[in-house]
Amino acid sequence: MSGWIHHVADWLVLHNLEIPLFVLLITFAFAEAAAFVGFILPGETSLLIGGVLAHSGVWNVWLFLGCAIVGAIAGDSVGYEVGKHFGPKIKTTQFGKFVGEKRWRLAQAIFDRYHGGAIFFGRAQALLRALVPSLAGMNGVPYRTFLKWNAAGGIVFSTTVVLLGYQFASSLSVLEKYLKYWAIVALFLIIGVIFLLKHKLEKYLEE
Repeated sequence: MSGWIHHVADWLVLHNLEIPLFVLLITFAFAEAAAFVGFILPGETSLLIGGVLAHSGVWNVWLFLGCAIVGAIAGDSVGYEVGKHFGPKIKTTQFGKFVGEKRWRLAQAIFDRYHGGAIFFGRAQALLRALVPSLAGMNGVPYRTFLKWNAAGGIVFSTTVVLLGYQFASSLSVLEKYLKYWAIVALFLIIGVIFLLKHKLEKYLEE
């Protein structure tokens, strides 16, 4: 499996696609809250991919991490400004109707209860990560206050996910060397269970 990752990495470099892909992944991290892309495609996906490819030498992990942090903070700041300037009218747009009143109420209830904590810890949940920045703008949270929690959350979340992807690729190479393929299958099953439980928890929160 790690060999396959290295083949992909070599192919990207051979065809000079590492920079366009780098930009695309960072754009996803930026657009997650700025354009509500995270409601459809969670930003951690792009950060994990970036971390995995960094381990294969496609780009420097610290450069990717730094850009990911800046992108995440900037994207949420745009989401904040959208909420501040357009207010509740966002909910009546096509996207707002797609999100659904139930999800808007859930995000608003969590924001009302936890305020800054919702901005910080909301990064761990895709729905909140996509909606909370605009809700902060709608609810008149001072930008300095928002930026403080947003920056802290962006740094912690981006660092955790990028380095998790990097460490995953590193561990995969070690497992293949010493434990062979049955252990790789077990590892993917464990990861699958974790994502399934995360999905179930998100569904539970929405009900």
